[in-house]
Amino acid sequence: MPFSKALNAGLRKAMENDDRVLLMGEDIGALGGVFRVTEHLQRDFGDRRVLDTPLAESAIVGTAIGLAMTGFRPVCEIQFDGFVFPAFDQITSQLAKITNRHEGAVSMPIVIRIPYGGHIGAVEHHQESPEAYFTHTPGLRVVSPSTPNDAYWMIQEAIASNDPVIFLEPKSRYWPKGEVDLEASALPLHASRIVRRGNDVTLVGHGAMVTTLLQAAALAETEGTSCEVVDVRSLSPVDYGPILDSVRSTGRMVYAQEAPGFTSLGSEIAATVQERAFYALEAPVLRVSGFDTPFPPAKLEGTYLPDADRILEAVDRSLAY
Repeated sequence: MPFSKALNAGLRKAMENDDRVLLMGEDIGALGGVFRVTEHLQRDFGDRRVLDTPLAESAIVGTAIGLAMTGFRPVCEIQFDGFVFPAFDQITSQLAKITNRHEGAVSMPIVIRIPYGGHIGAVEHHQESPEAYFTHTPGLRVVSPSTPNDAYWMIQEAIASNDPVIFLEPKSRYWPKGEVDLEASALPLHASRIVRRGNDVTLVGHGAMVTTLLQAAALAETEGTSCEVVDVRSLSPVDYGPILDSVRSTGRMVYAQEAPGFTSLGSEIAATVQERAFYALEAPVLRVSGFDTPFPPAKLEGTYLPDADRILEAVDRSLAY
């Protein structure tokens, strides 16, 4: 099924299993959301469990915090990545800190769904990659599925968490289809996964970039280079086990992301790998990222976003050491 339908099915399953789960967001009810992720859920569960909210992200998250304190498990949709910033104070100053402030006596089982990233030709404030803000904030869990199967299971696991989860949905992946196992989750919420085996270079990324890494690995194979691809999946906490195992095998690593490179998730993972697998490395960990500029107009996104060619150029530099 498509990624968006897998998310819809995961939300539906969570709502069927727990009456405390409710959805909140702009146009998520009758419209079903801009990307139709919540389509038909208000029809089937009613407008007391699928709530159309005012255009006020701070109010959405603030209300969710109050609901969580009274026993509900809210799932908030932020319509586009660039719209999350009016809620930033509520998320970082309140939501992320309340459990610690109360020494664990108050849990915050809140999921904040954020469509993020590029590749859809949208205008300003509709294509951003703000993950580093949230991974930098203690008290938040941050995840990003890259496949429909992960979307189906990870949204349910995020809703079941008693900690707040920032659930980043790569919007360019909403429409491509993939197999979904409705019987059992393949991995825990915070596990990394090797999605392609290889021997020469480890390629690591998250969200929509995983598809680009797989494309780069396929092209590299035609040139005689074997690339292993790791899908991070959980951005905070990071499961370093599969990443380090792969790097110790290949001796080389390239991290790719849509977000700007300065003080990013790629920066943190590169630093950690070089600390913990230094003697296994045959070359420095290299990073490929969006440029350190605001996201450009749609006509320039193909230049701004890393593609297979930019990743392969980094692979060649790594192999040249």
